[in-house]
Amino acid sequence: MSEQTEPLSPPEIPDTSDQPVLPEGWLAVQSMDLDAQGVARKPDGKVVFIDGALPFEWVSANTHRKKNNWEQASLTDIHRESSQRVRPGCPHFGLHAGACGGCKMQHLDRRAQVAVKQRALEDNLWHLGKVKAETILRPIEGPAWGYRYRARLSVRHVIKKGVVLVGFHERKSRYVADMEVCPVLPPHVSAMLMPLRALIASMDARDTCPQIELACGDEVTALVLRHLEPLSADDLARLRAFAEQHQVQWWLQPKGPDTVHLLDAGGPQLAYGLPDFGITMPFKPTDFTQVNPHINRVLVSRALRLLDVQKHERVIDWFCGLGNFTLPLATQAREVLGIEGSEALVARSRENYKQNQSQRAGGKALAATEFVARNLFEMTPAMLVADGQADKWLVDPPREGAFALAKALADIEQARRGAEDAPPLPEGAHTWQAPKRIVYVSCNPATLARDAGLLVHLAGYRCVAAGMVNMFPHTAHVESIAVFERD
Repeated sequence: MSEQTEPLSPPEIPDTSDQPVLPEGWLAVQSMDLDAQGVARKPDGKVVFIDGALPFEWVSANTHRKKNNWEQASLTDIHRESSQRVRPGCPHFGLHAGACGGCKMQHLDRRAQVAVKQRALEDNLWHLGKVKAETILRPIEGPAWGYRYRARLSVRHVIKKGVVLVGFHERKSRYVADMEVCPVLPPHVSAMLMPLRALIASMDARDTCPQIELACGDEVTALVLRHLEPLSADDLARLRAFAEQHQVQWWLQPKGPDTVHLLDAGGPQLAYGLPDFGITMPFKPTDFTQVNPHINRVLVSRALRLLDVQKHERVIDWFCGLGNFTLPLATQAREVLGIEGSEALVARSRENYKQNQSQRAGGKALAATEFVARNLFEMTPAMLVADGQADKWLVDPPREGAFALAKALADIEQARRGAEDAPPLPEGAHTWQAPKRIVYVSCNPATLARDAGLLVHLAGYRCVAAGMVNMFPHTAHVESIAVFERD
């Protein structure tokens, strides 16, 4: 969190009236917020957010920012340590100057991290949406290290120090951390950090290459080099030599994302597989794909199991992207509609569908599937009805959530009930039926909670299940999945 960012609202803090009286200046940490800060209260009731502190610790902290109702502080001493405190797995993690800001929870046991995120999901659902899931799903977990197959690494030539840095930013800073390894990256990529630094340092364009984007597929490791000026012949030769030595595929980005292209045509295709469904997903290194492929495979399987699609059903996949859920859905449904805001991703989805359809054998053809490009943040009831009736929905929005979609559904239901101030029903809505089940995959518990409130309180659904997905171990990022059924 930057110094200019307001801290997130703390979770409910238990009554501390029965806690022992601590020495002056000590604080009893009661919980952890979504920015991985310990949350305590001063004797006067003022909330203190403490970097580095864990729940149930007694600590001293140095306050560096004060507001009327809260303060921000950094940990200085631990007087009683949490049983969940562990030794960080990365030498660059910590509160020290120059520490990497890529992870925030390495000092907390991974099982406790999951518990914190599950509590965050439940707290958001209740406090923001007034929704309680009838069933709490078992968390989806996977490898805690070497999981990050997507990353955007900053590059900086520090002339005063005579070094090139490649990595994530320092904590609360615009400076690039001096990283030699990164245990959350795949081991072969972590081992490449120092060679990458040496490569950039050797290039003529060392001062005009601000970024390297990483995208790992099942068999290909792609690196996208952002360069602000044309590369010399010598630099291109250096990139080719590095690619051969480290078995990577270089892509170049001279301007915007639409200018990304392979350094050398040919070679294997960047792709990941969903083996439970016999699906292979080709993608470009700048396309959106999930950071953690291990979790993504489990997430897709669980989402489809919860949706329980039958062979006679029509399904809509909202915010479909490359077809990560759409193509697996096409192995189960009668008909699938994938809707996405990006024309480029829709085109890629169509290509992926055709490629997978051509590879199906033994009478296992994919269901009839259509992809449409549309701004899903401007959905209306009329647009919803025009897309046709579907038995079930899969919703997988970005951090902004699916407010317009949920509101359009709620507006139709409220109009049918004759609610005051409800908009008129659009043409065709009298016979249109809402989906009987919705599976909502979220990367932001706050927007999930907001949309869940609309679905439950205005659109006639029950939240029958919800659970967290630990897509980003050691970070404060909360991914989750929720299931809604129509009463």
